[in-house]
Amino acid sequence: MPEALLIHPDPLSDFRKESLTFLGKTRDVYVMGEGPAVIVMSEIPGIYQLVADFARRICAEGFTVWMPHMFGEAGRVPTTGYMLGSMAKACISREFYAFSANRSSPIVDWLRALARHAHEHSGGKGVGAIGMCFTGNFAFNLMLEPSVLAPVLSQPSLPIGKKGGMHIAPDELRCIKDRLEDEDLTVLGYCFEGDGFCQKERFDDYSQALGDRFKGTILPAKSAKPGTGQPPHSVVTRHLIDEEGEPTRAALDEIIAFYKFRLK
Repeated sequence: MPEALLIHPDPLSDFRKESLTFLGKTRDVYVMGEGPAVIVMSEIPGIYQLVADFARRICAEGFTVWMPHMFGEAGRVPTTGYMLGSMAKACISREFYAFSANRSSPIVDWLRALARHAHEHSGGKGVGAIGMCFTGNFAFNLMLEPSVLAPVLSQPSLPIGKKGGMHIAPDELRCIKDRLEDEDLTVLGYCFEGDGFCQKERFDDYSQALGDRFKGTILPAKSAKPGTGQPPHSVVTRHLIDEEGEPTRAALDEIIAFYKFRLK
């Protein structure tokens, strides 16, 4: 059965939708749960059922999810045409520098403000974050906000069209490196072997820049959920096999444990 038939429209009715304004820009943010905040940044084409299900899983572990609507149509089924259209719009948007390796996308400033707001309202030791695909690098960029303690990069795909690159300005990278050392923090990253959007060279660049402060896990391509109609890419959503003993489930469990260790 085609994967599209297994993903349904998601009304997101169990989330609380808040319209939040930072830096003069208003966005909808879907909020759920109790406990320390975790910023969940969706992959292309936007928030859809499997991204929301991941958020629900995080909530069930005792966290408050803050899921900003950044592109696409929230809750819509990710068909091929919709995904391509959403990608094209994001690539030409002034809020994203999709092809740049040495500067951060402007939207990251808004997301840092969201992290501060989420920490104030959710409490705990700090904030966790996960970016996926197009937003994957953003979890790292968010570390310029002092409340962010637990960043996870799931198949970080910027800059598009380059094997490597970290999508961050050099001065910002230096600040984050200092913070990682001063506060004894780490960054987690996940991707599949052979992923054309997030290749090994990107993780090599993170490792070279951060040393043992970056823990990058490259999962075997054969460990991805089969029959999705797409090559292995989305570690915690489309290609997750949520069963004990599966590498993708182990990655999910590790992410949850990371949040519990850093934020509780």
